[in-house]
Amino acid sequence: MDTNYLLLGALSALALGLIVYGLLPKRKNDVDAIRRRLSGRRGLDEEADIRTRAKEAATEQLVRRAAPMLSRLVMPSSDQEQSTLRLRLASAGYRQPYAQSVFMSSKSILAVLGLIVGLTVAYTQHMQPGMLVGVAAGAAGLGMMLPNFWLSSAVGGRQQKIRYGLPDTLDLLVVSVEAGLGLDAALKRVGDEMAQVHPELSEEMRIATMETQMGRRRGEALENMARRTAIDEIRSLVSVVVQAEKFGTSIARALRNQADTMRVKRRLAAEERAQKTAVKLMIPLVLFIFPAMGVVLAGPAIISTMRTFEGK
Repeated sequence: MDTNYLLLGALSALALGLIVYGLLPKRKNDVDAIRRRLSGRRGLDEEADIRTRAKEAATEQLVRRAAPMLSRLVMPSSDQEQSTLRLRLASAGYRQPYAQSVFMSSKSILAVLGLIVGLTVAYTQHMQPGMLVGVAAGAAGLGMMLPNFWLSSAVGGRQQKIRYGLPDTLDLLVVSVEAGLGLDAALKRVGDEMAQVHPELSEEMRIATMETQMGRRRGEALENMARRTAIDEIRSLVSVVVQAEKFGTSIARALRNQADTMRVKRRLAAEERAQKTAVKLMIPLVLFIFPAMGVVLAGPAIISTMRTFEGK
């Protein structure tokens, strides 16, 4: 039985390696194509291009067919759950049409891998049948939950980056509006300027700008940005801008007040993290540093005391 498991593992590793090797780009093919173009052999070049396009089309078709088949096992049944998952993936920065299918397929694949690993470990440890089933089910459940943990971490990390870049972006937006640009033009200009410094926030602003250019109202586009990011600061900013536009007040003044508020929040958050540092350092101090200091300081005294008692 152990030999069968080893053979199955070797065949699985070989199949996975062949798939990865087939999907990797072939640099040698690109170099050969360049050489053929320089030498003027157009016929071989066109044949190689046809083969490359056929290979890419076959790979894309395989992924497009395999992803829905795997994702049916754990695909949300209701439209509301699918919309929630699509919104969470958008909050993490994944807006591709196949992102939802790939995510659900990864849950299925990891669940099957967890089941196989759990059965293998339980069998090698000679567990009882009831314990074997429990370990296998727990490993499968853990594998199914791992993509959810990753998605939550990805959403939180992206939201944190957007929060960090929001005060600076608002300052630049205030300068642009006070310089005479309209709000739409200022959003587009700031989104382009912040692409290198804060790419996440720049991407959201560009999407909002494209939505307004496609005919949506500015308030609706900004509300969509707040819904995608799921950040309270963005919602507050959108509310301020919409109210200023609705009542005819100065948008530049509203943006300046909002920028001051965001800057104060960022400073308070930094001070809070600094105050938490002392508490977080207590655990490594107690577990690692204090015992070593105790050995260094009290060790000679203990050795001298033991020698004194032995001399008596």
